[in-house]
Amino acid sequence: MTVIAGVPPGRAGRMWLRRRLDAAQRGRQQLDRKLRILAAELGRIELLAEQRRHEWEAGCEQARYWLIRAALLGGQDALAAAAPVQPAAVRLGSVTIMGASYPADGAVLPPAQVTRPVGNAALEPARAAFEAALLAGVRCASAQAAARQLGAEVGLTRQRVRALDQRWLPALRQSLALLEISLEQAEQEDNVRLRRGADQRVRRSVP
Repeated sequence: MTVIAGVPPGRAGRMWLRRRLDAAQRGRQQLDRKLRILAAELGRIELLAEQRRHEWEAGCEQARYWLIRAALLGGQDALAAAAPVQPAAVRLGSVTIMGASYPADGAVLPPAQVTRPVGNAALEPARAAFEAALLAGVRCASAQAAARQLGAEVGLTRQRVRALDQRWLPALRQSLALLEISLEQAEQEDNVRLRRGADQRVRRSVP
């Protein structure tokens, strides 16, 4: 069993240990509450990430379907002419719970729409399908990143709880118990010395 080093001697040490033991026990309760909340949120995010993955895969299939139709109707030249000049922009939100931050669902700002070539009715549905697939991909990536970050925070919190349960709290209790024994022995020795001193004074006072 580990014993805490640097404990002040005597009754000051007892107060020192008691304060730290109380603080460690309160910290343990707070970590346990944090762990429960984060674990529940992690479960929700993991389910959301799986749902977002299916939505992204479905969006990719839909975009592929309309891309093929647009290519068949207008050829590669039509696709090249309809391609945006600037890339889309992505914005991610952020959520903080119990001190842990993770990404929230993002938003996509599509580039300026180009003029659709005449005679290719599939380009507009293809553009819409690709924007939907991009948004689904951003949301999928955001949910997966949130699951990773929350999972790491849950693991770190569990490590801290184990450290308190297996090392710090037992060491504080053991150190306090040993100090209590030492103080009790010292008090008993003081009482014995006081009684002996009193007996000697009584004997000296008797003629």
